[in-house]
Amino acid sequence: MAKFDAKNFNEKAFGKYMSAVPNVKLNKLKESKAIVSDKRLRETFVTNSQTGTVYAVLPYFGLIGGSALNYDGETNLTAEKTDTFEQGVFTYGRMMGWTEADFSYDVTGGVDFMANVRNQINRYWNDVDQGTLLAVFEGIFAMSETGTGKVRTANAEFVDKHTYDISGETTQEGQRMGATSLNVAIQKACGDNKQKFSLVICHSTVATNLENLKLLAYLKYTDAEGIERDLGMGTWNGRLVIVDDSMPIEVIPAVPASDGVPAQDAYTQYTSYVLGEGAVGFEPVGAKVPYEMVRDAKTRGGEDTLISRRRNAVSVAGISYLKAVQKTNSPTDAELKNGKNWSLVSNGDSKTIDHKAIPIARIISRG
Repeated sequence: MAKFDAKNFNEKAFGKYMSAVPNVKLNKLKESKAIVSDKRLRETFVTNSQTGTVYAVLPYFGLIGGSALNYDGETNLTAEKTDTFEQGVFTYGRMMGWTEADFSYDVTGGVDFMANVRNQINRYWNDVDQGTLLAVFEGIFAMSETGTGKVRTANAEFVDKHTYDISGETTQEGQRMGATSLNVAIQKACGDNKQKFSLVICHSTVATNLENLKLLAYLKYTDAEGIERDLGMGTWNGRLVIVDDSMPIEVIPAVPASDGVPAQDAYTQYTSYVLGEGAVGFEPVGAKVPYEMVRDAKTRGGEDTLISRRRNAVSVAGISYLKAVQKTNSPTDAELKNGKNWSLVSNGDSKTIDHKAIPIARIISRG
């Protein structure tokens, strides 16, 4: 395979090639319907964007309601009004570069390190995007004190109702994820809407425990060379499971015995997220130059750097990004983890969307 360098690199051809490479992990995420395309994001940030918009507040339609009136020829009808809600959505950008020295190519008899980089870009960006989405979830579960009055109360209620914490149970079996944990968590969050949940993201310790209980079965796929490979995903009660060791973990320190209270050994808490259909809207909105090669002939006898840039737009079902704490036009993962940047979708006053309509939950366990 020919060696890439700044002279013969065709960024458009390379971009088309990358788009043609099957992105198995992303495809599976979309099949779960938890991560979906959001036409509003594309229309806002791509189709109708004339100024390079990075943040927008979009109308969000609430559910109709009200008690049905008796149709008896005597009762007057009083119509209900639908509220106009608003939702903040955002874009984020990330970039990275990988360098190959000419000398490395020379002394290895022509091994093409840059081709190796190219073959791994999809997986790299999958991991980056997944890390950003995990930062979003951490942020929305930190919004208990965001807002004032009824909005603040509603935000705190969402965090409470959509959190199922079994780490403090009295038995070791009860502290770990078990056969009923998922079902109880999603019912606590959304009641009779629990059937919407379709995706679980958990730490490998949790996944191993589920495997040992024979609750988790891993998926495989066949690559272009006909080799069967582990996809790093499984299924649990018909729901897709992604295993990711960047999931939030917290070490709870030991507590000595005092005043008749027995001592508590140190332990580790693991957070698992459960998502339903349409939980996250995700749209690639592109960068002016997504791929380019830069040639530096002076450094280390000559080297090439492949640079990749990405921009994506994100919306979270029923939850608004406030952009309250953000220094630049692209939020960092640390800023997305800040609960001050998130709040339930509201009508701009004191009414928020019903938390049961939001298919996002978390389970806190010891494994």
